[in-house]
Amino acid sequence: MSAARAARTVASVLRVLVAAVATSGPAAATIAAAEDLQPFEASYAWSWHGATVAVSRLKLEHHAGDTWVYSSTSEPRGLGYLYPMRPAFRSTLRITNQGVQPLSFKADGGGADHDADVTFDWSTGRASGVYEGVPVDMPIKPGIQDDLSVQIAMMVELLRGRTPEQVSMIDKNSTRAYRYQREGSEAIATALGRIDTVIYSSQHVGSPRVTRFWCAPSMGYLPLRIEQKRVDSVEWTMDILSVRRD
Repeated sequence: MSAARAARTVASVLRVLVAAVATSGPAAATIAAAEDLQPFEASYAWSWHGATVAVSRLKLEHHAGDTWVYSSTSEPRGLGYLYPMRPAFRSTLRITNQGVQPLSFKADGGGADHDADVTFDWSTGRASGVYEGVPVDMPIKPGIQDDLSVQIAMMVELLRGRTPEQVSMIDKNSTRAYRYQREGSEAIATALGRIDTVIYSSQHVGSPRVTRFWCAPSMGYLPLRIEQKRVDSVEWTMDILSVRRD
């Protein structure tokens, strides 16, 4: 796995950890709508072809007013020390009646070719900065998200009783579209015990890779397991280690 692939794989994991919790049935939507968005911390073990290569920790904090900060740190384990990655992500965002608006996104620690520092100016409708060595200067529309804010945007939509099926995210100086669908249910063994989950998939339009999520309704549809496959080959998995909800 190249350094670029390692960096983008971590980014892909983070941008969809919660993005696929969209439900298609009214009963599931009622469960989600009954909860308020809460600060939380969660940790995951990331495995590459069966070997643990990193532990990622995600944290959502509520700041003043409608502003929130969502951050992630990743620490290499075992073979993970051989693959450069961006160990720190941070997204500052605003939650409005229309949904989530990212205000800034930063990724640090992976080197100039893998770091990011992007500002979203909603008064002018433009995003600017640098993303993985590429200058960013582009128009933005309501609904666009960054690698981290997309997770909170999906959670907010579910809490409001809406079911998004597609999301657009910034990718260097352009955007990517992802589609989601429900695939079934399964009780899985985790570090937190055996827990009932529903399975969702996410796929970038035209990509051979599919990412699947085992989400727990009892925990606000937080993903407990994430798996990416290219055709029939599993490339990586992430499994929940711990979670704390305030």
